[in-house]
Amino acid sequence: MLLGTVLVLLLFGGAGAASAHAALRATDPEDGSVLKSAPRDITLTFTESVGLLDDSFRVLDPDGKRLKVTDAGHGAGGSDTARVSLPAKLAQGTYTVAWRVVSADSHPVSGAFTFSVGKPSPATVVMDTGPTEDPATESLFNMGRYLAYLAVALLIGTAVFLLVCRPPEPSRLRRLLWAGWGTLLGSTVFLLVLRAPYESGAGPASAFSLKAFERTLTTRPGEALLVRLALLLVGYFFVVRLLRLGESRLPRAWQAAGGALAMGLALTWAAAEHASAGIQVPVAMTSAVLHVLAMAVWLGGLAALLTTLHRASSQIPAAVVARFSRLAFASVTVLVATGVYQSWRGLGSWDAVTGTTYGHLLVFKLLAVTLLLGAARLSRQWTGRLVTVGAQVESESVVRERVPEPVGGPPAASDAERESAAPGGDSPAYRRGLRRSVLAEVAVGVVVLVLSTVLSGTLPGRAEAEAAEAGPATGGLPAASLTDVPFSVGGATGRVQITLDPGRTGDNSVQAIVYAADGGLATVPELRLSFTLPAKQIGPIDAELKDKGGYWGTNDLTLPLAGDWQMKTTIRVSDVDQVSVTKTVRIVG
Repeated sequence: MLLGTVLVLLLFGGAGAASAHAALRATDPEDGSVLKSAPRDITLTFTESVGLLDDSFRVLDPDGKRLKVTDAGHGAGGSDTARVSLPAKLAQGTYTVAWRVVSADSHPVSGAFTFSVGKPSPATVVMDTGPTEDPATESLFNMGRYLAYLAVALLIGTAVFLLVCRPPEPSRLRRLLWAGWGTLLGSTVFLLVLRAPYESGAGPASAFSLKAFERTLTTRPGEALLVRLALLLVGYFFVVRLLRLGESRLPRAWQAAGGALAMGLALTWAAAEHASAGIQVPVAMTSAVLHVLAMAVWLGGLAALLTTLHRASSQIPAAVVARFSRLAFASVTVLVATGVYQSWRGLGSWDAVTGTTYGHLLVFKLLAVTLLLGAARLSRQWTGRLVTVGAQVESESVVRERVPEPVGGPPAASDAERESAAPGGDSPAYRRGLRRSVLAEVAVGVVVLVLSTVLSGTLPGRAEAEAAEAGPATGGLPAASLTDVPFSVGGATGRVQITLDPGRTGDNSVQAIVYAADGGLATVPELRLSFTLPAKQIGPIDAELKDKGGYWGTNDLTLPLAGDWQMKTTIRVSDVDQVSVTKTVRIVG
């Protein structure tokens, strides 16, 4: 079952880009405007607060050359604005502004627009409607998010099941509890390392940049992940203490500490996602924490109950199942209440249900939750029958102890016979029915969990409506050029993935990543890159790549003219073995 869960997560992990949550509301200068004089600043206004990157603004002049601008900062309007100052003198013509920021709920958002000084020029922005993130980084980051949601459900749900339901063999849940703790710890570290390239749209290899990692630690998403790590390290001692108890009760002080740890873990999600921005933030944060906790208690508890039903060496007391049934009912009540509020907050109107991606996903989640409630109701029915049979058997046992069998009377029935004779059907049949219904709950619960994670990465309908009222959406960043260069020399085979950003005339940055034949990262002693434009007899222009520790790159490649350039890649794998491969790349104006 765990393998199937991972496969589902892998499928959704590669399903495409997560939409960002901060939508652009206005630009100053306005998109497409023609100004009589050059502006001093560029200011963007968003639907929610945003974080800024080292490379949040890229301004290209009419000739396609990148302007030197000041560091990005927030404008007078507050944290929902981004501003950069321009040089004192700007030439006449059309300027392209490409921007990238991080929304308050931790997702990057990017776009581009133009304005003209004096009169427009032929220079235009190359729009790319596809994802602006590196596909490998995005897929890996989304995988980490899915695993983190799954792990927190296993960790909190199993711990609560042990404390509240008190199964007769708690050691059977040891692996499940440690799997939740270890997976959450590993996924948190993984997300923390990948945070910088995810925000900047770079490849996974750039995660090895110490400067970028240090910057991540100063952002709110990075701080939330650090807090989560700290809580998990403290939680290690709680898990050890919980598993040492056996079937005895945990002291109240430890129970209070466990509750505080669970709330703290849930808060690390609420502080870095939808609830942290928009309207009614305090209420939304409280609702988000309760929603995560209720989800974890229900779905994680289901996994613990299913494990207990399958692995127990003896019959499980009906009281254990009854306690979880009451716990699940309370969790569902909290989920419904908080889910209704969060849906209203995210949608904003009925039109958003059918008119936005967020609304469509919410409908699918509602259908999945309806199926989940149906399976839960069936489980409660099986639970009720088990409790009834258990009470009858226990009552018969008490009578037998108090009233001895007459001398010479018929032999006492065995426990199995008494259980089979229970009114309404036999207990083993009820237990099999309960196992099936719980398994169905877990399967549908995984789907609900995946949809919840996808929803957390989708632009809310309310924000989408606000952006639509402000005007047409701007396009993506100027399209980057991505080229794969296969090579084989000296017994070594592999490929070099070369990215030219923005892949147009003027200044470009280059990132070259070497992959081995098995798809893993490879290191080579030297990598050279040169460009020639035969039609204009220009070149070769040496890119002067530098080893960045995991990849080769530069930010100082200037390609002056548009056209089909010959890109020559030279890979040296040893002192005597090297090979050169030439590919054609199109550079646009």
